[in-house]
Amino acid sequence: MITFDAVTKRYPDGTTAVDALTLEAPTGEITVLVGPSGCGKTTSLRMINRMIDASEGQILLDGVPVSGIDPPTLRRGIGYVIQQAGLFPHRKIVDNVATVPYLLGWDKKKARARAMELLERVGLDPALAGRYPFQLSGGQQQRVGVARALAADPPVLLMDEPFSAVDPIVRTSLQDELLRLQAELNKTIVFVTHDIDEAIKLGDRVAVLRVGGRLAQLADPKTLLSEPADDFVREFLGHDRGIRRLQFVSTKGLRLRTDLTVDDRVASDEPWSLVVTADDRPVGWYAGSRPEELEPYGTFVLGRDSMRSALDAALLSPSGCAVAVDEDGKVVGVATREALDEALAEAADA
Repeated sequence: MITFDAVTKRYPDGTTAVDALTLEAPTGEITVLVGPSGCGKTTSLRMINRMIDASEGQILLDGVPVSGIDPPTLRRGIGYVIQQAGLFPHRKIVDNVATVPYLLGWDKKKARARAMELLERVGLDPALAGRYPFQLSGGQQQRVGVARALAADPPVLLMDEPFSAVDPIVRTSLQDELLRLQAELNKTIVFVTHDIDEAIKLGDRVAVLRVGGRLAQLADPKTLLSEPADDFVREFLGHDRGIRRLQFVSTKGLRLRTDLTVDDRVASDEPWSLVVTADDRPVGWYAGSRPEELEPYGTFVLGRDSMRSALDAALLSPSGCAVAVDEDGKVVGVATREALDEALAEAADA
């Protein structure tokens, strides 16, 4: 566990970057620090590994004040991932990943074997190990950065806006990869971002900071969205926080129709029919009024995906319906507009 106990960072010119910050980042969870520019997110993160020292208060790592630990020793036991990866340009990828094991005195064979294992774990082709950073894409470099941070198997991982410099598609992929890794490794992670959607997706707990480094609210994402502490938090979350809340509403009990699927373009009393293959995979929506073409569809995995995903799926199709599939991608039913409206009403009353 990482504990901030009334931590303040004040610079010689009188600027207060962090003001009496008190919070806990529980063991094995992702705690996200989020807020506008100038709220002390990165300063708070860097005080954990003593890249910056606190002016007042103390930070404890499993009950031990970090101020009493030699900084190089402290940092070797904490993984650190920064924006744009920060890889050594003159080193091959395998040796970039093995940086901390080398510093800890591991022999080259053992360190490189660990590096190769981690490259695969973060979803990279082992063939990239012999390349240099400039030969990799931005997303690949960020994966290498994560692998390097994990190389010595540290219990704590600090991540300072690690995905902000890549395009949205790669960013989503990296976020999903981090969640997959965390499910396997259960690290204590402190993650800094300015993006509230990223914070809500990744965080077990989210700390919203005000300008000046004061804590505005610390809560799990669902509580944060449903019960913002004040007007500042409410405004920071945005006017669409109700839509964001839907990602915490399960589709498990969503009412489905199973009579809207057909295996060919056949006449029907329904305005829309879903054409499926012989093994129940969706092909497209068939409208009797436009028999010459099939219309696009959107899917969600019933019980796994959220109501937000189901609503997105419905909006992707002119039918206004969302196609529910199982984990294998086979159709299990259709959520109509009426069923989605019912579910949204129930979510609003919850």
